[in-house]
Amino acid sequence: MKVIETDIPEVLIFEPNVFGDDRGFFFESFNQAEFERVIGRSVNFVQDNHSCSSVGVLRGLHYQLPPSAQAKLIRCVAGALYDIAVDIRENSPNFGQWVGAKLSAKNKKQIWIPEGFAHGFIALEEGTEILYKTNNYYSKNDERAIRWDDEQLAIEWPIKPTIVSDKDKQAYSFGDAQLFRK
Repeated sequence: MKVIETDIPEVLIFEPNVFGDDRGFFFESFNQAEFERVIGRSVNFVQDNHSCSSVGVLRGLHYQLPPSAQAKLIRCVAGALYDIAVDIRENSPNFGQWVGAKLSAKNKKQIWIPEGFAHGFIALEEGTEILYKTNNYYSKNDERAIRWDDEQLAIEWPIKPTIVSDKDKQAYSFGDAQLFRK
């Protein structure tokens, strides 16, 4: 497995070793011991989520406040997406910065987004499906969102969204959002 560092050190991209032949391919998509060695801490995943989106669907920027904050390990199993992590930790040197990565069924990359980050993505292909593990359960009371098109964040989405939920359209600006304090 190759580990790719991003401009925000806590957000990592994992590229698996894929073994292919005329039968197809095989790769280890997750190994708890290796994963924890790389990120430098123990993680107990408690929930797996699966979503499917049409091309142009934008979801995010979502996060949960403590005590329900979630870390996520995200991978694409069909299609392709552009995935975003925004550092919302007020005491972080990277506060307000974002990183993005293309995840696809073809490249098989995964992104690790720790607690204290808002997460969003845009589907680049029809029928894009993602699977992601979380280390905490979903909590409607602690769920928050920041506008995907916030001018202060200035995220460079690779395509123009065609579908954004009403909830995401009504999300707070970065400056008005209740952010992550630990």
